[in-house]
Amino acid sequence: MATKNKTVFVCAACGYESAKWYGKCPQCGEWNTMEETAPVTTSVKKSGSSRISVPKVQQLKEIDSTVEARIHTGVKEFDRVLGGGIVEGSLILLSGDPGIGKSTILLQICQKLGGDSKLLYISGEESARQIKLRADRLQVNTENLYILAQTDVATIVETVKAEKPALVIIDSIQTMVIDELSSTAGSITQVRECTNVFMHLAKSMGIPIFIVGHVNKDGGIAGPKVLEHIVDTVLYFEGERNYSYRILRSAKNRFGSTNEIGVFEMTQLGLQEVENPSLLMLSGRPKNTSGTCVACTMEGSRPILAEVQGLVTASGFGTPRRMCNGFDYNRMNMIVAVLEKRAGYFFNGMDIYLNIVGGLKLDEPAADLSVAMALVSSLKDAVLDEHTLAFGEIGLAGEIRAVNNCEQRINEAKRLGFDKCIIPFHNYKSLSKAVKLDVDIVPVRTIRAAFEAISQTR
Repeated sequence: MATKNKTVFVCAACGYESAKWYGKCPQCGEWNTMEETAPVTTSVKKSGSSRISVPKVQQLKEIDSTVEARIHTGVKEFDRVLGGGIVEGSLILLSGDPGIGKSTILLQICQKLGGDSKLLYISGEESARQIKLRADRLQVNTENLYILAQTDVATIVETVKAEKPALVIIDSIQTMVIDELSSTAGSITQVRECTNVFMHLAKSMGIPIFIVGHVNKDGGIAGPKVLEHIVDTVLYFEGERNYSYRILRSAKNRFGSTNEIGVFEMTQLGLQEVENPSLLMLSGRPKNTSGTCVACTMEGSRPILAEVQGLVTASGFGTPRRMCNGFDYNRMNMIVAVLEKRAGYFFNGMDIYLNIVGGLKLDEPAADLSVAMALVSSLKDAVLDEHTLAFGEIGLAGEIRAVNNCEQRINEAKRLGFDKCIIPFHNYKSLSKAVKLDVDIVPVRTIRAAFEAISQTR
């Protein structure tokens, strides 16, 4: 007779389950990620022992389609990423590196919402006194914020049902445990089942719950795929320790767009909103220096200007070195190849360094033209006009392809004092007459034409 497996193996990267151990996960291909854990057992009644109630089905036209009620946090940048506020009964996962500001922003939200709402902050890592010390530093003094230092999920659920708060914060999900499970806190099984319990609690009581999740050494949430399909919204806090600003980005949002970002600056009094990120990114920009060009990228509905810096210098080694920070490495190599083949600028034997100032990551192809101009400027040691902006996608044939939201990018550039914009030729036709009169627009078809415009701006 076949015996039941006492344990299962779960991939820590993708959540794949198997009855036997693999060195390499069959689903995601990661090595040494299979963890042994006890399967979750549930007692199921026999179908004949009790009658099963059949749920009532609804026609699509009978379902109420009114807009979900949202709770405004009082932090505009946070509400922007959420899609307009917190949806009642939603489960939100907030993740980021240690010390990035996850607990800080949640305490500040408690200060905003604590005026007329009861809030419950559940801490599994810090004592109530430690949270009080941080709250004093952040000047969080609302009387409606209640603290509970607890890791047992059953106790937390009973407390929430008894207190009935308007908002619950779980900090963090890796410290929560269900006693019925034999696995330790932070394991795939514990994280998954604890999140499931909180999900049912949020939906049944209509209480929004924030879950704080830690990241592993690869920068992903511990058990990311296990959590992402359970929660309604996944938020990531990004930022470099050497910089004071933080970027809040949405990776999943059932109630809004995932293209919006929120920008914050870390100060002694906590995280402060940055309403004009472009001005922050361009502050301290050097003048009369080669190898720098300003790009305009779209983050959702918001245009953001960022400085692209390139440094091209003779290599002292047999194999030239190429590095980039904030831009895709393979795409930079593609742009360099197009510059050599189509424009006649040769980087053979040259070290190439590319940096997006401020730690911002440019994932949009519209930044290609700015990157190319910065590299050629450094190669030729030619200073670009500091009031000139460029954006456009570069094709393998050396053509400059059209991008979206062109007029919105130009208006943002004009607002910050840029009076000349180098744009794709195919975007020029759709611009309004007012924009063409206010800003010097230079439409270009190829890389060569863009560099001719560079020489005119020097």
